[in-house]
Amino acid sequence: MGDTTDIKKGAIIRHNNDLYVVTFAQFVNPGKGSAFTKTKLKSISTGKGIEITYKSGESVDIVQVGYTNMQYLYNDGTNYSFMNKETYETIEVSADLLGDDVQYLREGLEVIMAMHEGRAVAMQLPKKVKYIVKEAPPAVKGDSASGNVTKEIVLDNDLHIQAPIFIKEGEEILVNTETGLYAGRVNE
Repeated sequence: MGDTTDIKKGAIIRHNNDLYVVTFAQFVNPGKGSAFTKTKLKSISTGKGIEITYKSGESVDIVQVGYTNMQYLYNDGTNYSFMNKETYETIEVSADLLGDDVQYLREGLEVIMAMHEGRAVAMQLPKKVKYIVKEAPPAVKGDSASGNVTKEIVLDNDLHIQAPIFIKEGEEILVNTETGLYAGRVNE
């Protein structure tokens, strides 16, 4: 058992005898009234999502899970394969369990997998991930004068993001996986 301060993205909660992974958690302290935590939870068994608001200090059944360093290998169309970095065992995880985070996966990416009773229940991405720019249209003279200081680029895993106009094809950049935004060039 825990309380609302233990609720974080990726935590596993038991609710109505089912396990849920926290996909979104926001602490809210309105000026008037008591504080609360808004959450979005996804059922591990069914994949259905629910939203629950917990009052501050309310007890929550946080399930203890083990964390394993894994490396993303490939996607076969329905499942994503990961390899345990210590034992070299591979596991397959459904796209439903991974949710929107699949867009940040690229071959060789190291992630932390939450395991409960021998099965993967949630994935934690690194906060920033390095990618190579696959496509970047050239900057056009006058872009910055019109206030258009970003352009859409395509990364080596086919992720599309907005980046500054000076980014060129072949450059290595960082992307923040929490926001999906450009986070800078890779320092060499």
